[in-house]
Amino acid sequence: MTLIQLKYFITIAETKSLNKAAELLYVSQPSLTNAMKELERELKITLFHRSRRGVTLTVDGVEFLKNAKLIYGQYQAVSEKYGEGGTYKKKFGVSTQHYSFAVKAFVDMAKEFDVSKYELAIRETKTMDVMNDVSTMKSEIGVLYLSEFNRKGMEKLFRTAGIEFHPLIECEACVYIWKGHPLAREKSIGMSQLNKYPCLSFEQGDNTSFYFAEEILSTNEYPQIIKANDRATMLNLMVGLNGYTLCSGIISDELNGEEYLAIPFRADKENPNTIMEIGYIIRENMILSQMGERYITHLKNYLGEVCYENK
Repeated sequence: MTLIQLKYFITIAETKSLNKAAELLYVSQPSLTNAMKELERELKITLFHRSRRGVTLTVDGVEFLKNAKLIYGQYQAVSEKYGEGGTYKKKFGVSTQHYSFAVKAFVDMAKEFDVSKYELAIRETKTMDVMNDVSTMKSEIGVLYLSEFNRKGMEKLFRTAGIEFHPLIECEACVYIWKGHPLAREKSIGMSQLNKYPCLSFEQGDNTSFYFAEEILSTNEYPQIIKANDRATMLNLMVGLNGYTLCSGIISDELNGEEYLAIPFRADKENPNTIMEIGYIIRENMILSQMGERYITHLKNYLGEVCYENK
């Protein structure tokens, strides 16, 4: 049974005439008749009663017509969606820890394409979700960081999930605060100075492993700590409570605004600074899409500009 046979059968049933069906289908009547005889032999039922007045469906033919329309209708829907001029939109997604530069690269990439032809997604989410999204291909690319503290644990998870990590930039952690913070004029900030202010951390859900924390020194016992689950809330807490977070210091002023500062974190024996290696993850041996390649290019360009400015 072929889709052509189904199309022929449905057309004959609707026109109730082999001649009319042949005209509509641009085939000869003998070819149409032979196609229906082959279909009947395969199905082992009689589909039509044939007479001088035309053709009518048998009881079996009426039953089969319901199924034929269902099958052929599904084929037409798929063809209309995925065929030339169809409604299908290619998908591209990025999952990332809470990095404004990752969103900035996404914005710059999207400007290069006709967004009406694509279904795009940018997901700022928990660390484990970033890995799961890439592993399941919900997102093509993930953005996160490794450090001396979390590297072994994270790389083990990468291997299990079939994920590759590609480094982009290394940086020391900074204290991220708003411009009105009492410590905003400091050239560097140590932990002893921060103890009187609330430490802000991104919530990681049920996955409480320290390896998933987006901030360095996640094992520290902080006098005050507040969890948030999105970047906007984190920024509001910085202003409202003079909170701070320990992050990469790579901030997009265009998206976060110019009211925030990244000041170098001053390490001591009990609170060493950590090299944060920010990179992207993809499925093993995966070939990036055109959008994926452009996104990575914009990430590298933006991070390259940051390195140049910091020299």
